[in-house]
Parts: sequence; C-alpha cells; structure tokens
Amino acid sequence: MGEFTVKFRGVRGSYPVANKDFLQYGGNTSCVEINVGEHLVILDAGTGLISIGNELMKKYIMSGIHSKDRKAINATVLLSHIHQDHIHGFTFFRPLHIPSSNINVFGNVNYNENLSDELAQLLFGKSFPLDLGDIAGNLNIRDLNESEGIILKKDSDEPIIKRIETEQDLKTNEDDVLITYYRSYAHPQEGVLIYKISYKGKTLVYATDKESYEGGDKKLASFARDCNLLIHDAQYTTEDYMDLYAPKQGYGHSTFDMAFECKKQANAEKLVFFHYDPDYDDEKLNSIKEKFKSDSNIIMAYEGLEIDLL
Repeated sequence: MGEFTVKFRGVRGSYPVANKDFLQYGGNTSCVEINVGEHLVILDAGTGLISIGNELMKKYIMSGIHSKDRKAINATVLLSHIHQDHIHGFTFFRPLHIPSSNINVFGNVNYNENLSDELAQLLFGKSFPLDLGDIAGNLNIRDLNESEGIILKKDSDEPIIKRIETEQDLKTNEDDVLITYYRSYAHPQEGVLIYKISYKGKTLVYATDKESYEGGDKKLASFARDCNLLIHDAQYTTEDYMDLYAPKQGYGHSTFDMAFECKKQANAEKLVFFHYDPDYDDEKLNSIKEKFKSDSNIIMAYEGLEIDLL
C-alpha cells in the first residue's frame, strides 16, 4: 500500500535553543521528514535537518562494504522560504557531501532572483568553508512557479514538474505523490510557500511562518480543505501577540488560536502546532497544551513526534 509517515525533526522558530528547560519539545529549528510512497520529502532545512542527514549516512554506510555498492541517498527538500531558521541546517546535511547522493531542492525567492544564487550567498562562500559549487553530491536547486506542481512517481527518483491549470491537472496515478503550493504574503519580506502533499487520498498541508487575518485566512482554509493533517505556524500566544508594550502583530507569525481557527475553517482532521517562539520553554508549552487538551485532534509538535497518515 505504500507509506505516508511524518516525523518532526525541528519544531522551533527564529533560532535554535539548547537548554535543559527545552528538552521535552526540542530546540532545533524547522524541519519535517516525510516518507511517502518510496520517496523522502523534507519540509524546510532548519537545524532539525542535521539529524536526518546523520541517520541517512548510517543507512548508506550499512548498505554496502564499498561505496560503489551502497544505495544512493535520494531526497526532495521543499523550502518554505530562506530565512535563517529554515535553511541553516543545510550545509551540515552530510549526504550533500557524498558523490552518489541526489538531492533536489525546491523553493522560490524574488522574481528578479533565483534560489541557487541566494543560497550560495547566504550559506556558502564567506559563511562556510565550501562554495556551493564544491558540493560533491548531485544537488539540483530549482525555482518554483505557482502554476506548477511536483509529481514524484513510483520507481523514479527524478521529480516531474507539471503545469497546473485546471482541476483535471491535479489528477495523478494512484502511486504518484503530488505536491502543490501557493505563496502567502503574510510573512515579511517576500512571503512564504504553503505546501500540500497528496498521496493515496490523504493530504498534508504545511503552513509555517504565516500570519493570519481577522476572520481567518480564507485562501489557506480553501487550500487546506478537508486535509488529514494541517501543520500550522503557532509562534505566539494571543496574549504575547497582543501585548501592549511589545506586540507581535506584523511579525509574520500566527497564534495558537489562529491555527485552531484555521483547523475549523478548513475542516482539517488533525492540527499540529508548530514553529514555537524560542522563549517558550517546556513549562510554557505544557500550559498551552493544557488549554487545548479537550480536542484529541490537536497535537503539540515535538522533536521525534511521528504521525502515520495511512
């Protein structure tokens, strides 16, 4: 039947934290591992990406005595945007430095820029011992167009870019993984990509780093309609968001209540709160968990959390 499993590797926003008071939920920044069909899809490349790379390297080494006999590492990385907390695990993703690895990276930046050049400037060169061109693996960085979708086919490691113009274009073979997306401008400075992953009638929506609106985000609610799992930005409590002296309005992040409202408007089956403020320790997050405990379909993300959608 295939698989559609979700594992949270980094659930923190803004910057990583390492402190004894953050052990329950974790201190790594945004990264979610999806094993869907026969494919590895990774949502964002925060410091949580490092642990995925380390585990992939162990499997790679154990797959054969000699490098030529080992099973190549294949992965599709979907970047919501290129703020630091969503990319600063990338250079330490060890499979990048293996010649047989095939890593496809998708995202989007400004209209007059391209993702490859932006990552090269932000992550490599002066800020890292290697340049982007020195990466040993097969690294393919591609810019996304909102009128396109990505199809991952069974028995193929090469993603297919498909133009999406009508509902008919969204139909795929039963064993195909379909990835669609749109750009939300509710995050400074250039917006953020919201992703949907569909497989065998199940859907996951990843909506991090976006701020909601009065009355809810109707476009997101429509995009996420009837999804099985909604991973939604929940950086702030409503009290901190509306704080008289240091309000968070306009920062490009939602509250837990905004995420809950989106769940209701989208009729999502399950909601995962995600992208916590780095000041929110375990005690604070546990108090928030207590507020929503009456709904068993609301989940607080933590490092190591696994969800099976099939």
